[in-house]
Amino acid sequence: MGNRRVIRALGLLAVLILASPQPGSAHPLGNFSISQYTGIHIGDDAITLRYFIDMAEIPTFQELQAREIPADPAEPRVAGYLRDTAETLKKGLGLEVDGRHLALDVRSAEVIFPRGAGDLPTMKMAILFRAPLAEGTRGAVADLRYRDENFAARAGWKEVIAVGISGSAVVESSVPYRDRSRELSDYPTDLLDSPPQVREARVRFSRPPPTVVATSTSAPSAPSAPPSREIKAPEAPIIAKANVQSAAGSTFTDLITTRELTLRVVAVALIVAAALGAFHALEPGHGKTVVAAYLVGSRGTARHALILGLIVTASHTAGVYLLGAVTFFASQYVVPDRLYPWVALGSGLTIAALGLSLFWRRLGADAAAHDHHHHHHHGGHAHSHGPEHDHLHDHGHSHGPDGHHAHRHEPAAVSLRQLWALGITGGIVPCPAALVVLLSALSLRRVGFGLLLIVAFSLGLALVLIAIGMLMVYARRLVTRFDERGPLVTRWLPLASSAVMTLLGVSIAAQALASGAVPWKLT
Repeated sequence: MGNRRVIRALGLLAVLILASPQPGSAHPLGNFSISQYTGIHIGDDAITLRYFIDMAEIPTFQELQAREIPADPAEPRVAGYLRDTAETLKKGLGLEVDGRHLALDVRSAEVIFPRGAGDLPTMKMAILFRAPLAEGTRGAVADLRYRDENFAARAGWKEVIAVGISGSAVVESSVPYRDRSRELSDYPTDLLDSPPQVREARVRFSRPPPTVVATSTSAPSAPSAPPSREIKAPEAPIIAKANVQSAAGSTFTDLITTRELTLRVVAVALIVAAALGAFHALEPGHGKTVVAAYLVGSRGTARHALILGLIVTASHTAGVYLLGAVTFFASQYVVPDRLYPWVALGSGLTIAALGLSLFWRRLGADAAAHDHHHHHHHGGHAHSHGPEHDHLHDHGHSHGPDGHHAHRHEPAAVSLRQLWALGITGGIVPCPAALVVLLSALSLRRVGFGLLLIVAFSLGLALVLIAIGMLMVYARRLVTRFDERGPLVTRWLPLASSAVMTLLGVSIAAQALASGAVPWKLT
């Protein structure tokens, strides 16, 4: 009876953990993103820049740690940080009119810290810059150029718009007048996979002549953009707003925020983390096809599949810990999200090399079998082996009925070195959610619990890879029963799986190069 109660309690607790309200929502652009928005408002006597920065959980964590400030806008140290940051960001903005550089002044600034995944804070900054225009440009078409060089290496939403207000008109512009993200407060879901990457603008505009300005006593005129687009006054206060639309919180990242950590809660949380790791492994990627192709191409065993899964667990856990250490201690030297393409490139090249090695070994075995196929002539008498007198040799030496001898040299057994290489490449790229759990554990001072959750998550991921590996091993054995020495089993299946593995490795490396994060060029 007592055991039943325990089981019921564990089941109920698991349901509550999975179905509980999310304490924080993940950033819609990803945990590593830093998004930027500039609204260029060309007025009668000045140009104002409505400048917004939206940092996701991990860069916010790094920034707060580096500056030693809390996620509290009311804290005096945060106010000082905001002033210093506004001046620093100003240096990364370039604004020119007719080739003349315009100096920007900070008119106002605001910062908020919306809660994100794992209850980690995100950060939204809103800064209003202003640059006065010279009187000599009135009544003529002027050329404006703008460039934002802040956070050039960081992924995120990059948007620039330009509008005319107070009688000024935009004649021609390389950027639209209508924004798509409502100043980084409402990201369109259909653009999250391919967000805009606009960092600069070129605008030709005209200002009203001095006579128009002198006789005007009414309110500022309507903007040059169509009336359906509401334009704020250039000196209107700038307000930072939390994201209206954000990604759903992750159950895995929310496990770390469980309020009471009793033994039963920890046990259920570890089971849930392992289950989530297993589901995560079923998503695209994570080396499932590579593992299957390798075990088929190398004629691996169930033992090899088990070893491979354990190596994946260890490498994924180590990858999260390593990236967490980089994020915590070396973020000023290394941008963590820039490591992902490099790791993917190394993994892809390693997988391609292993696949190519298997391919050539298989070709070599087939060539050896062909070279050792010879015929015996027996003079003076007939020599034959009936079905009841067949000879079976473990080393691949067989006698045909007419005296033929065929030697097939099987490739060497699966090496532990290859298993280590494949296991590390399959698990070394950490899941961002696991990194969020680690950082959240540091923030909440639940380091031990966070480390256990990551191990459980990695184990769940590895169990799926082990299951797939076992399935491939026994499926190959099933095919072998029907045609043990046929060309499908001995030649074409291993060759095809090795080729697939090679192509997958090349594809992973090509995607890493195409991301632009790895500098390269064709010579």
